[in-house]
Amino acid sequence: MRGPKLNEGATVATMEAGERHGTKATAKYVRSSAYKARVVLDLIRGLDVQRADQVLQFTERSIAHDIRKVLASAVANASNPDNTGSYIADADELFVLACFADEGPTLRRFRPRARGRATRIRKRTCHITVIVARMSDERLEIVRARIDGNTAGASANRRARVDRSRRRAEAAKAQVDAIEAGETLEDLDDETDEGSATDIDADDGTASDEAQGLADVADEAETDEGSASDESDGGSSGSEADASPDHEDGAFAPAEYAGAVLPDADGNGPDSHPIKGNADSMLYHTPDSRYYKVTKAEVWFDTEENAEAAGFSKPGTTTKDED
Repeated sequence: MRGPKLNEGATVATMEAGERHGTKATAKYVRSSAYKARVVLDLIRGLDVQRADQVLQFTERSIAHDIRKVLASAVANASNPDNTGSYIADADELFVLACFADEGPTLRRFRPRARGRATRIRKRTCHITVIVARMSDERLEIVRARIDGNTAGASANRRARVDRSRRRAEAAKAQVDAIEAGETLEDLDDETDEGSATDIDADDGTASDEAQGLADVADEAETDEGSASDESDGGSSGSEADASPDHEDGAFAPAEYAGAVLPDADGNGPDSHPIKGNADSMLYHTPDSRYYKVTKAEVWFDTEENAEAAGFSKPGTTTKDED
């Protein structure tokens, strides 16, 4: 059954009166139902061709692609001066006067079903028609004013963005120039210092000789002071040397365990206490133990009996190796 064409009646009336109603383009046998095409055609009816093309471009229906082609064909027919019979005006002065979809022939197919039966499949087609005409002078002024306003706004926004970008670039360049200028000044100062030092050295050797003489005098004074201090101390230097850390038992503080001492500042222990004790794991390590070198001793024992009496035990891995 034929579907509604909405504003087709106005175009038919103008055609019967002998008036020019516009230029049209038609696409026949489009593989889609007229119902689906009319949903999209309702979106562009009455719009200028520029806005209608934008609406079709962003419409998420497959039939919108075919309708957009028909619209472009109608605009090309109406805006081509070579077509004397269909030329109306330029493309920016046209709008969609009418658009409708007629039902085309239906292709009948069948799908097999259970018990030898079949179901009919209707593959529908449609004929899409788009008619464009020239806008009135009043509407044309409104459309042009809107386009000019959008263009002016876009141009102003673009100029503002360009100005902001230019200001940021100039600020960044000024910072880079300031940094480079600072580095240049430092380089000049270094070069000046080096040049003055070279001039002094090259000044027939008088300044360098005087400096060398002063250095020799200072060395002699320090030598005399050192010898005088040695004589006044009366062997105090030897006592200080004797007080340096060694491996004597008296140099190590006794620990809270029997037969144990605490390590010195370097973590070493006396020769009479060769067994290392670790207070965290409560294990002791003899010199023949695998982990003796890597263990940091917190207490040193003289014998294994004292270490075991203090609560320390021998590592299991060492016991197995000895067994």
